[in-house]
Amino acid sequence: MIRSVGVKITGIGRYVPQLTAANADYERIVDTSDEWITQRTGIKTRHISDGEPTYYLGLRAAQEAVADAGIEVSDIGLIIATTCTPDYYTPSTACLIQRGLGDSDCPAIDINCACSGFVYAVDMARRYLACGDIKRVLVVAAEELSKFVDYTDRSTCILFGDAAAAVVLEKSDDTLYSSFLAADGSGARFLAARALLTENPFRQHDSEFDMDMPVPNKHYLLQDGKEVYKFATKALPKAVENACKKADITPDELDAVIPHQANVRIIETAAKHLGLSMDKMILNISDYGNTSSASIPNAFYDAVKSGRIKRGDKVCFVGFGGGLTYGACVLEF
Repeated sequence: MIRSVGVKITGIGRYVPQLTAANADYERIVDTSDEWITQRTGIKTRHISDGEPTYYLGLRAAQEAVADAGIEVSDIGLIIATTCTPDYYTPSTACLIQRGLGDSDCPAIDINCACSGFVYAVDMARRYLACGDIKRVLVVAAEELSKFVDYTDRSTCILFGDAAAAVVLEKSDDTLYSSFLAADGSGARFLAARALLTENPFRQHDSEFDMDMPVPNKHYLLQDGKEVYKFATKALPKAVENACKKADITPDELDAVIPHQANVRIIETAAKHLGLSMDKMILNISDYGNTSSASIPNAFYDAVKSGRIKRGDKVCFVGFGGGLTYGACVLEF
């Protein structure tokens, strides 16, 4: 096992809206059934925003994480927010969270790596911490996917929920840490939601130049389920294997794998490829659905609070999603 400059998770937090939507609720708006959804996705219910904006979900999770770490807001050296569903193009979600936290003038930035965002953010935080001038990083994954779900599309609307989770990270010398990050932009068209269309009085063309992307239905999410499934079942094990290889360990030496909670079938297929028992895969998709970048820290939160993951455990965070992006990081909790 290779030891290096890594990260220590000193605080965790989570917030989900109180409003929930069970599979039976979807039966009333689209042609689907509880049995169909459960068998194909593993999802039974999701939390849905009832007016809470993305930044507010993140703020509540951040407040718990800071309190759990036993630090003051002023002790935070950097805030990284991961989201693909911001409330504004500007200001950033990170700045809105910082405003809510108060007593902080640290740098605050957003990243959008879709469902891989938390993994990317943890690795980014580790690199800032390794430089030495930042002592603590607050990573907040906040997603309000109900913003761009088309609730007339039975193939996608059943999948997504809203949630936020956060961690406080500090530098940890001589510890287990490795990561593998990657992207395949050639698959960008398989999972997409359109931003604002260009409109201005100087424009001479009636339509945009061809971007080789799906034709947008307003701002709603468009997904090629078959292509995303094929990508995910290969990307997940590849990321875990590469991150473990860099740490000079094997996947079976991990105590827990916390994957992006997209579809239980994807996770089962990946576990089989890795030669791992499903007992090592941390799942809470049944209760929350796919919450994009929030899903990994959300599942991690439940596992820690339930005692499933304990201090000293070797864990792997692994995500895959729009971009197409994917990645994993291995660390010691």
